[in-house]
Parts: sequence; structure tokens; C-alpha cells
Amino acid sequence: MSDRSTAGETLAAAPPATNSPHRDAGDAGYSKDLKSRHINMIAIGGAIGTGLFLGAGGRLAAAGPSLAIAYAICGLFAFFVVRALGELVLYRPSSGAFVSYAREFMGEKGAFAAGWLYFLNWSTTAVADITAAATYAHFWAMFSDIPQWILALIALAVVLTANLISVKYFGEMEFWFAIIKVSALVAFMLIGIFLVVTQHPVEGHTPGFSTISDSGGIFPTGMLPMLMVIQGVVFAYASVELCGVAAGETENPEKIMPRAINSIMWRVGLFYVGSVVLLALLLPYTSYSGDESPFVTVMEKLGIPGAAGVMNLVVLTAALSSLNSGLYSTGRILRSMALAGSAPRFTGRMNKGQVPYGGILLTAGFGVLGVVLNYVMPGQAFEIVLNFASIGILGTWAMIMLCSLLFWHRSQDGRVTRPAYRLPWAPYTQIVTLVFLAGVVFLMWWGGGVGRTTVLCLPLIAAALVGGWFVVRGRVNGLARARQDA
Repeated sequence: MSDRSTAGETLAAAPPATNSPHRDAGDAGYSKDLKSRHINMIAIGGAIGTGLFLGAGGRLAAAGPSLAIAYAICGLFAFFVVRALGELVLYRPSSGAFVSYAREFMGEKGAFAAGWLYFLNWSTTAVADITAAATYAHFWAMFSDIPQWILALIALAVVLTANLISVKYFGEMEFWFAIIKVSALVAFMLIGIFLVVTQHPVEGHTPGFSTISDSGGIFPTGMLPMLMVIQGVVFAYASVELCGVAAGETENPEKIMPRAINSIMWRVGLFYVGSVVLLALLLPYTSYSGDESPFVTVMEKLGIPGAAGVMNLVVLTAALSSLNSGLYSTGRILRSMALAGSAPRFTGRMNKGQVPYGGILLTAGFGVLGVVLNYVMPGQAFEIVLNFASIGILGTWAMIMLCSLLFWHRSQDGRVTRPAYRLPWAPYTQIVTLVFLAGVVFLMWWGGGVGRTTVLCLPLIAAALVGGWFVVRGRVNGLARARQDA
């Protein structure tokens, strides 16, 4: 098959490539309890998260309807990333995912950097998720007097407990979380389409293109705000790589993964771009804010009894789903690193349910720091951690594309064989995606504020990675020699 095969080709039954000589110690010991329905819904859940349900409100207020363009652009690159990871998964399924591939193609230093950047992503995302959950809970009067940090702590405790039982429970939770999210979005979109077609007023506004044109058009505040929200939009796609991690705990990933990954493209177009377009058609962009989910805003304006409460329950589910996914994936990634010597030994431990509880508890520990952040500065907690999470996401995606690029180069001289399921237009896709990711970092710096402060912290993050490597390199090299001698 040509490297320039299109992304739309269905290769659900594509055979894997010849077996890789690389073996990752972190792949052993897991149960294979995730079924096809779990993986498909994990892929959906990964493409629909807190960034859409909560973050879209503030970004609509800042960029107006042009937010749909930002979602489309970022969604395309998110698809490239997950498609590249899918090719690597079909080459060699691994619960260590891109950390394991970084180890094979970039050495232990690359695996160390990839793993800890991913941990930065999810440890800070966990803080964002519990902050979002606490924010959603304040919608109901019964919780309005409870401090935000207490609600954040309760959310963390509930999801942590469920995650530690077994991967089967994680899969079931994620399956039903995704069902709720998709059902709610479909219901909202059907209601929105009905309102637009029938011209039913929403708080005095007649839905339709006139709502956009009368409020300044697609770019009511100019093109610059649309560019500036892109780093936040990237955060909305933060979980798309999760299905690659989950592939290590499923039977027959070569049959399940291509179907799940290929479907991400239309889900992005339908749920992200479609829902933002509908939101812009229903109400002027000035009606939305970062303090409330835009979906809840619309339901409140409609005045349907209980509708806003139901939608708020759905977006609360989305936050808990994201937290659930973060604890799951970092547990597996940290175990892969621990058995290679680049993470604390306790993160490699598994319980009787074959769950790597050490890594999960470490991530949850950072969630507790998020509870403290919610106590100290509840109004700014989400924005602060969102920017640091974005750095982790950008770093993780860059490592995936670098691994994909190195994999492609090795395939050219015959050292590896690419599977039939491939990233289209390689190696140009990887290069363009890496340029895009660098551009997002520049936009974060250019926008000033918290974003610039985050970018200015990059030297500190790099110094921490370098310092951490010098601390663990002796143990990493010793374990590597032991594996070679075995």
C-alpha cells in the first residue's frame, strides 16, 4: 500500500507488521479485559472531554463563531497524531504506548522525556478535571455553599477508588461515561437544529445565520483571538491518544484499533465543529462565558424545566470521565517507565486486579495538590493548570510524531516493516504537525498573561528533565544491560 493512502480508507482488518524485536517489560502482567465496545467508546470519550463541555464557553466569548475553525484545524492535527500512534500500535501493541516506542526509536532518554511530559499533561489535567467537576457541582443550590476544594476532593476520591479495582471496571465506567456524553451531544444537536429550522426564539434572539451576522460575523473580534484560543482548543483534544494506551489491554488490537481511530475524524467534525456552529447560531457569542458550560447556557435560556440541570449533570460526567482516563493512562505509562528504571519503583507495582496502582496513586497525589490550588485561588485554578497541561499535551504529541517519523525512516532502509494501516502522506504529515505544535507554543508566548508565563517555564521543565535523567540514568542503564544479558 502506498504511503499516500487516504485517511478515509477502512482497514479494519489490516494485519499487523512483522513482529518487532523490541520487547517492553512493562507490557507483561496485564489482563486483556477491554473489549471492542470499550475501545470504541474510549476513542469517542477521548475525543469529547472537558475542553468542549466547559472550555468552549470562554473561548466562544473570546473568539466568537471562528472558534469552529480553530476546532477544525486542531482536530485535523489531533487525527494525524492518533493515526500515527495507531500505526505504531499495529506495529507493536504496548501498554507503554508512545513511551515504549520512544524507548525503541529514541533510546532511554527519549522514553524518559516522553513519559514525564505525559505525566505533566495528565497530572495537571487531573487538576483541571476536578476543578471543572467542582465548578459544575456549584450549579445546583444544594452544593453552592460547599467550598470548591471540598467538591474537588470528593470527585478525586470517587474516581480514584473505581480506577484501582480493575481495568474491567475502568472500561465499563468509560463506556457508560462516553454513552452519556454522546447521547447528550446528539440530543443537544437535534434540539439546536430544530430551533434553527423552526426559528424558535431563544431569549429573544431568532436562531440562524443572522445571529452571527448581527453580532460581528465569523470574526467579531478579529482573527487574532481565534489564533490565541488554539492552545486551549488543543487541550480539548488531550485524550485522543488514550486508545493507543488501552490497546495493550485488549485482544486483537489489529482488528479493533483501525476502526476506532478512523472514526475519530467524523466525530471531531460532528461533535466539536458541529456543536460550536450550533451554539453560535442559537445565541450571540457575547451570551457565553467561561464560568458556565455553553450547553447549560442555552438550556437555561430556553427555560425548559430541568433541562439545564440534566445538561450540567452530563458535563459533570465528562469531567469525571477525563479524570478517570488520566488516572488509567498515567498508571500504565509510569509502570512501563518504572520497569525500565526511569520512574520511582513503587509506580511499577500492581495489585491483585492487575492494576498498576503505584502510578495511579502518584497522579492522584498531584490531584490533591490541585485541591490545595482550588482552596488558595479557586477563580484561577482552571486557567493555570490548563496552560501547563497544554505544554504536556504538545510535548506528548511531538514525541508521538517524532517516533512516527523515526519509524518511517527505519522502514525505508528495511529495518522495520510498516503495517498496512498507515499514517497518510508520511513523512510530510509528521513534519507539518511538528511545525503546527511549535506554532502553538509561539502563540502561547505571544498572547502574554498566563500563557507566556507557562512558556517561560519551559527552561525549568527542560532543566527538570535533564536533572531527573542524571539521577536515574545509572539504574536505567543497569536494567538495560541486565535485559541484554538475559
